[in-house]
Amino acid sequence: MKTVTAENGIVTAPHFLAAQAGRDVLADGGNAVEACVAVAATLAVVYPHMTGIGGDGFWVIREPDGRVHSIHGCGGAAASADLSLYAGLDAVPTRGPLAANTVAGTISGWAAALSGEGCTMPLGRLLRDAIEHAEIGISVTSGGAGIAAAKGGELRGQPGAYATIFEPEGRPLVEGDVLRQPLLGETLRSLAANGLDDFYRGELAALIAQDLATLGSPVSLADLEAHAAARPDPLHTVISGAALYNSTPPTQGFAALMILALFDRLEAEAPDGFDHVHGLIEATKQAFLLRDVHVGDPTYTDFDFQGLLSDPAALAELAARIDPAKALPWPQPPQWGDTCWFGAADSEGRVVSCIQSTYFEFGSGLVLPQTGITWQNRGSSFRLATAGWNALKPGRKPFHTLNPALAVFEDGRVMAYGTMGGEGQPQTQAALFSRYARFGVDLQEAISAPRWLLGRTWGEQSTTLKLEDGFDETLYVQLAEAGHDVERVGPLTATMGHAGAVVRLADGTFQGATDPRSDGGVMPW
Repeated sequence: MKTVTAENGIVTAPHFLAAQAGRDVLADGGNAVEACVAVAATLAVVYPHMTGIGGDGFWVIREPDGRVHSIHGCGGAAASADLSLYAGLDAVPTRGPLAANTVAGTISGWAAALSGEGCTMPLGRLLRDAIEHAEIGISVTSGGAGIAAAKGGELRGQPGAYATIFEPEGRPLVEGDVLRQPLLGETLRSLAANGLDDFYRGELAALIAQDLATLGSPVSLADLEAHAAARPDPLHTVISGAALYNSTPPTQGFAALMILALFDRLEAEAPDGFDHVHGLIEATKQAFLLRDVHVGDPTYTDFDFQGLLSDPAALAELAARIDPAKALPWPQPPQWGDTCWFGAADSEGRVVSCIQSTYFEFGSGLVLPQTGITWQNRGSSFRLATAGWNALKPGRKPFHTLNPALAVFEDGRVMAYGTMGGEGQPQTQAALFSRYARFGVDLQEAISAPRWLLGRTWGEQSTTLKLEDGFDETLYVQLAEAGHDVERVGPLTATMGHAGAVVRLADGTFQGATDPRSDGGVMPW
């Protein structure tokens, strides 16, 4: 794969049909925000195991005038989602009605993004491709078929329409089968006709609430009506040659920025050498130690995230804790999640980094029978505790692995980048960004090159340092000798995330890249 270049704009997404939908919006006169809404809607149809309109989403947008702002389309716990609801349980279930305990914020994020200056394209045009793919159907990819086979056993028995839609012949769909989602297509048509607010306060909201109640979810119409997207200022930090931006809590954007801020203070001579990989892994540990204590709903913490990211002395002190030769003993508790990151840039100078998710594959497993919406299980990460980190409370927003990254370089480049991958998101971001920005590696190569992941992965209990094949053989030995619990996981694997990046160069042209580990595509205009 090669880095894609463009003259007028560019879009990347982890499914090629979604990237095509966004690129066509640019070609029809839309901007990067509008292109990303088209991408998001299409992903909800063609990548339903990774994302959907029943989940949450986060945006970081750099405007043509240089202003950087963010949007949180993130829902809180239902008013009736308190500890009494889970009496007798040790944890919130990961599937089923009690896992579907938070409002889905994705659509509110779209609405907030489209309220910005320059967004004039009709909503029906932005949702056009998604509606068509839902109604006519799309061919199931090998990746989608693999997830369907692996997860069908825990999903087909959930109440709702999962089996009807995703196993219409009584078995998981296989590669080449046609997936049709007419109910979701009709829901998208309703949003196009009635406006995005219909999801929370209209006829569609009433159908959603009715289905959730019937299936046993605590999310009510009143919860939907009370929801609104938020617009917090993004977190930022400055490293050599660039200013970095990411989402505030409840996302782990703080950790993603912290890793790169600490690594900027370490010595490293070459990409993917010991100093590079070990340095980023150890910076990850320092960032995660802070994240796992402080990051969650910002209403419940007084930790000064931006203050730390803006304090050179404090960052230097944390970087000094990193032993350049030895690994800090690990593990720490992992964070899970499947996600879709996508990005776009336009000729006016707008660059968008966006990420959305239903948390686990197919979220809670509840597919609403009147609307075809798959509802997230993001609230399954809540702790059943009276107080403390991420403790369940009505209205509280759960900890989010999601975090969209953006960088503004001193030389005029603007880069949007990100990945799916739960616990691995900040690690993959750090790998691809440092390769490209610090060592000058080609953008596509920075994503395609082998990666690592510290901690557990989906369905795995091991807390090893997992590395793909393809690094210099001496690196595996050096890492093990330094005290890392090295586990080789073979060739490139989706375990390491589905990453992507777009760059608007100083001369107004564009570059883009996608992940060979995904079904993705980069579409230039």
